[in-house]
Amino acid sequence: MEFTLAFSFLFLSYLHGVSSDSCYFTSMFTFGDSYIDTGNFVIMAAPAVLVWQDKPPYGMTFFGHPSGRISDGRVIVDFIAEQLGLPLLRASLQNSSDVSKGVNFAVGGATAIDVGFYKRNKIVQFKLLNNSLNVQLGWFERLKPSICNTTKGCRDRFSKALFFVGEFGVNDYSFVWSAGKTEDEVRSYVPKVVQKIAMAVERLINEGAAYLVVPGNPPNGCSPAMLTLRSSLNRTENYDYIGCLNDINRVARRHNSLLRAAIGALRVKYPHTMIIFADFYHPIISILQNPSHFGVAGADGLRACCGGGGKYNWNASAVCGMPGVTACNNPSAFVNWDGVHFTEATYRYISKGWLYGPFADPPILSVIRH
Repeated sequence: MEFTLAFSFLFLSYLHGVSSDSCYFTSMFTFGDSYIDTGNFVIMAAPAVLVWQDKPPYGMTFFGHPSGRISDGRVIVDFIAEQLGLPLLRASLQNSSDVSKGVNFAVGGATAIDVGFYKRNKIVQFKLLNNSLNVQLGWFERLKPSICNTTKGCRDRFSKALFFVGEFGVNDYSFVWSAGKTEDEVRSYVPKVVQKIAMAVERLINEGAAYLVVPGNPPNGCSPAMLTLRSSLNRTENYDYIGCLNDINRVARRHNSLLRAAIGALRVKYPHTMIIFADFYHPIISILQNPSHFGVAGADGLRACCGGGGKYNWNASAVCGMPGVTACNNPSAFVNWDGVHFTEATYRYISKGWLYGPFADPPILSVIRH
């Protein structure tokens, strides 16, 4: 799948001046879940949780071996770092001695709401890692002495860094859906999730962050895993014209709407800070609406590249990385990698939409001269 057709003209128009301006951001600090994790989940989960993401065919497309990323290759923040002339971010739990160019705190399975809430309310019946947004912010606080020594020094350093806060929310909602809750019950969690994200953004602004990217939720109702887990919903009205689950995607759109509003309020409160809303929903939908344009066979739009069979090529007892589970020959011809996460080709397309538009408000590269 060559996701560059729609952006070829934009690339030509932006090339002049980007190479010098991209040096403006001296580092990146990222918080989030498995969509941008570069290795923290694999480090944190083993041996307490059985991990398959550290085994082939993960990493097959770019690295040639598992890299800790939950994809066949690079993830969104990798492409953005490359464009900005920065190194690929190391996972924070690797305890690198050099964090001058930034670090990635994102962890697969991370939630916006603290995991204790889900344990106390018996919403999940399995072990949860203590990796929520608030925990990741705590890791950032503890790492600060390695980055800067004084309050002024930190504010100066962070004012020229690019921060990512998210994506958050998909795991929160997935836990509630999996507990058998109704759409209205899941929707009731959205304000609290958005509030947690907004509080994190404000906390980082108060630390000196001047440029923050806040991604919304993707259309999780189109994921092969969710489509398989809820396959008992066989009535036509449960699915949209693409074949995605209506109720799950309605919650995602509600989340994105409230998150945009929260960002708007923060922009008013902090007019000298650039807060970018990154649209994670419409890039995926645009591919699924016109798969052939992106080199995706129509039947494969909602199927995982790597999986254990079935209508959507996702099987909870035979997930990607397990012995005997194979990947497709050409991951770039698929939107989804392992039933939950996306292929490198999809992440590349999303990253371009965030860098240049139209999937970011405003596009990341447009704020460099701000």
